Amino acid sequence: MLVTLRLRLSAHDAHYAGELVDGARMLGLFGDVATELLIRLDGDEGLFRAYESVEFLAPVFAGDYIEVECELLSVGNTSRRMRFEARKVVTNIRRPGVPASAAELLAEPVVVCRAVGTCVVPKELQRQKALPSGVLAARSPRELGPGTERRELVLAAAIVGAEVTRDQTPYLPITAQEIADEAARCREAGCAVIHLHVRDADGSPTQARERFAEAIEAITQKTDCIVQTSTGGAVGMSIAERAGPLGCRPEMATLNLGTVNFGDDVFVNTRPDIRGLARLIRDAGSVPELECYEVGHVEEGLALAKEGLLSAPYHFQFVLGIAGAIGASEENLRTLVARLPPDATWAVAAVGRHQRPMTELAMRLGGHARVGLEDNIYLEKGVLAKGSAPLVARAAEYARSIGRTPLEPEQARAHLGLPSRRV
Repeated sequence: MLVTLRLRLSAHDAHYAGELVDGARMLGLFGDVATELLIRLDGDEGLFRAYESVEFLAPVFAGDYIEVECELLSVGNTSRRMRFEARKVVTNIRRPGVPASAAELLAEPVVVCRAVGTCVVPKELQRQKALPSGVLAARSPRELGPGTERRELVLAAAIVGAEVTRDQTPYLPITAQEIADEAARCREAGCAVIHLHVRDADGSPTQARERFAEAIEAITQKTDCIVQTSTGGAVGMSIAERAGPLGCRPEMATLNLGTVNFGDDVFVNTRPDIRGLARLIRDAGSVPELECYEVGHVEEGLALAKEGLLSAPYHFQFVLGIAGAIGASEENLRTLVARLPPDATWAVAAVGRHQRPMTELAMRLGGHARVGLEDNIYLEKGVLAKGSAPLVARAAEYARSIGRTPLEPEQARAHLGLPSRRV
């Protein structure tokens, strides 16, 4: 269940220096949308009991238009747990030489405040039947697609950047030991899967079997994480090169489901090549992660299943925000999820500045997520992440704040249909 409110803040809302609105105003708006949600659910205004967390993330000024969202996360006998988010969608320009009345619609809404809190409605005041105790109150299946009811979360870390070098970040692991050490840090931060690329000593990407074997051995000696190798490689690699890691018989391996514009390059995956890699992944005893960069790639995955080249359970990965491919937006994600069979699991890997908002959206919609240096090297704007572990920790913290539980690797194996690693 979701309630939204949009309003313009006036000069009467400003508290500091005549223009800046204080954070208490955002909490007041959260109370308003929480009240509407309780009326819809219980037929009573209820009472706000407590906030678990509140984050003030950006300043708000008089004249800004704010969109406030409240989503029901769970229902107890009298308690209703909710997630809140306030976003700035229109702002005054406030620049010298520009009229004081000038304003603009923001291309990307700015999140100004987030919170998680609990309201209560006493039993005797509940005039409408609420949802069963402890059940996530979801929007319609058509809106969200499969996975909405899932509370477990599989976090993956892509720890070896595909497009960055040591010159850009000193935390890019290259040697097998560096990769294993970073994998251990990400495991401690909350990840269950290591999405693995490897590089030669000069930093160039490679699909050499021996390099993957060294890295996998080092990771498995230091952590219990699932190792998922990439058969994507780099633009221009042959199918034989891309299949190199499968000789290590990894637990999981990615399968790119179509050709895609990749920035100024083109990543070519012909239909015969896709089928060839699907057979090789099956022969290696690996579970495929089905990487989709466009809506048509989902259809190709479904076609492979019909042809018997894939077997359930199916796990799809939506890569969002690559220049030339499908954009990172809620509308696009919902479209992709809606195409999946009901028993499929799915995850999001979004690039650059899109990683955090799309990761958090995926978690709210019941999906899983991948973060790390391969897709994003910044923890915040302009601040390089010290490896992938801080990105994992941030994602895990947000997941827990909305009631999603990051799974341990052995739990993730069971969730994804992989054999146990325990002997």
